[in-house]
Amino acid sequence: MKEENMQEDFGEDVPTPGKKKKWLLVLVACVLAAVLFIGGYLLRGWTDPPQTIAPTMSPIQQAVTQFSPTITGEPESNRLIRIGFAQCDLIESDRRKANTMSIQNALNTANGYELIVADGQNDHDIQLLNVAGFIQQGADYIVIAPVQENGWDAVLQQAKGAGIPVIFVDRTVNADDDLYVTWIGSDFKAGGIKAMEWLESFIDSNPVKAVYLQGVLGSLPQVGRSVAFDVACVANGWENLSGMSVDGDAAQAKEIVADWLEQFPDLNVVIFEDDNMSSATIQAIEEAGQMAGGNDGITIISFDANRRSLQLALDTEKINCLVESNPLQGPYVADVIQKLEAGETIPKTIFVDDAVFDWRGLTQTIIDARTY
Repeated sequence: MKEENMQEDFGEDVPTPGKKKKWLLVLVACVLAAVLFIGGYLLRGWTDPPQTIAPTMSPIQQAVTQFSPTITGEPESNRLIRIGFAQCDLIESDRRKANTMSIQNALNTANGYELIVADGQNDHDIQLLNVAGFIQQGADYIVIAPVQENGWDAVLQQAKGAGIPVIFVDRTVNADDDLYVTWIGSDFKAGGIKAMEWLESFIDSNPVKAVYLQGVLGSLPQVGRSVAFDVACVANGWENLSGMSVDGDAAQAKEIVADWLEQFPDLNVVIFEDDNMSSATIQAIEEAGQMAGGNDGITIISFDANRRSLQLALDTEKINCLVESNPLQGPYVADVIQKLEAGETIPKTIFVDDAVFDWRGLTQTIIDARTY
């Protein structure tokens, strides 16, 4: 009797043959599902390049994600040249947008390049993270439009250690020459000299009483143009009434010019380093009851020469002289990279071509031919 009870109790804990098969099938199904899920995830991660970047990603995460490896099946000789472009700010101005577009057009896939553009948002620390991301992911070349001149040595040393050539565009940096290949951009001092030569010719022997709205103090454009202006003032006996940095802020520019017109009612020349300040400057002059531009108004000299300001000069004659700071630097970058690929030596400085526009010689055809 006791043995029968023990056998009955023990028999209740042992699954029947039907239950045993059911549990085995469930276990196998779970294992297969897990394998398929993990395998599909890994496959997607290596074959599909990312289409979008989540807004919450840091700049370095963006760079790492966009430079993730892909399987193309192509031999190394046919591989796209991988470029990381660290732009200082993608929406800073019309000129900056044109600079980005020029780089994108020159370094596209049809020309043999894989280009990733990273936005520095005018923040040096963010831009350093962008460059570090390009280095980490093994870019072939890095192109930088720097936010500022200083603070580049550490990341440039990293790029050099990784064997990645660095090309600077538009703005220069304070760094050892052996840490980067070349700098491509405008000769800002030469542009300033061209503007002063134009003013000397236009003003003839009449006195000059000038005010100067400057860009970012200490930047290459501001320093080069200011030197040219100061030298011209000394050489010609012109009066430099006042100067101030406004960094493209139109509202601030208008306020400053209005104050200057009250302080210096006989000022006859206004110079500003950013075309985006043109409308505000003209408005301040006219609200003060004076005339802007032309042969008889306050002489206006502007830098950058974007289409909008050239059109304003043509339509209203309220801007007298516009000096170009050519942002179309993409073809120059592509040329440098191709020469490096061929083992050629590159000069340390490459100047782009800049033009000077007198309002009296402007035509709609000239403006329509502009790309920015």
